[in-house]
Amino acid sequence: MKIVVAGAGAFGTGLAIVLAANGAVTLWARDNAAVAKMNQTRENTLRLPGHSLPENINVTSDISAVFDADAVLLAIPAQKLGDWLSEHAKGLDGKRLVACCKGIDQSTLRGPVAQIEAHVPTATAAMLTGPSFAADIAAHLPTALTLACKDKIEGPYLQASLSTPTLRLYLSDDVVGAELGGALKNVVAIACGVCMGAGFGESARAAVITRGFAEMRRIGRALGADPETLTGLSGFGDLALTCTSAGSRNYRFGQSIGAGQAFDQNTTVEGAATAISVSNLAQKHDLDLPICRVVADLSSGKIDPETALTTLLSRPLKKE
Repeated sequence: MKIVVAGAGAFGTGLAIVLAANGAVTLWARDNAAVAKMNQTRENTLRLPGHSLPENINVTSDISAVFDADAVLLAIPAQKLGDWLSEHAKGLDGKRLVACCKGIDQSTLRGPVAQIEAHVPTATAAMLTGPSFAADIAAHLPTALTLACKDKIEGPYLQASLSTPTLRLYLSDDVVGAELGGALKNVVAIACGVCMGAGFGESARAAVITRGFAEMRRIGRALGADPETLTGLSGFGDLALTCTSAGSRNYRFGQSIGAGQAFDQNTTVEGAATAISVSNLAQKHDLDLPICRVVADLSSGKIDPETALTTLLSRPLKKE
């Protein structure tokens, strides 16, 4: 199977490196200069330094390579995915498209698989998500992820084709649950980062993780996700990793808010945009998601950490 990873950020590069253990892989990037540098140095020095690109990875900016693939792994930021799919829909007709980004689009309130289905309805849509850092994947450290696909034939085929000696994929047909788990854990990670950056302490972070997980399950039920999915790798597993490690961009972003420090504007923080999307979904479905709402306000600068803490602690007492 011809595999192309579309998007040469840290995660896309890491995926290309680990998949190269199975055979030739193409890594596509839009930026011609970035492609030239990667081909020269055989390393993505900007996004994933310290990890060499194996010789069987072809790095290109030629979109025809994407259209020639049997399976395309979409490592494109969630907020840009819809436009990219719309732009290239004709060439992606009938392809296996695997979303590898996490988030909910602000304009449509769709997850990545729903974006694929909307823009390329003839494609086989799937979602690859779970607890993983790009550097760990690129270093061939043991990693387990969820592959969610509704198609009962293509799902197992993709699972077998995309698994490697160090990348173990667990198959699910619950794409909604997989989308929500990957998206919502980033929102909770920002809240946890704020806790630690503001000096609220480990106990506060534990409370945020627990109550944030309750919010994930609440919106999951409302949107038809299988509750078991959110207790698995794509839900609780990813939540545990992202909320406790400085390797998470969303966690570091929250830390910067909590500490009142500037954050690198060139770093993609999916959770900030997703928090706004989730707040809109909560309003649409009449859901009480206080942590998600507070993160949306924090990310947009409407409130400060002290106000956020006061808002959460002043809520009416209730049963767990």
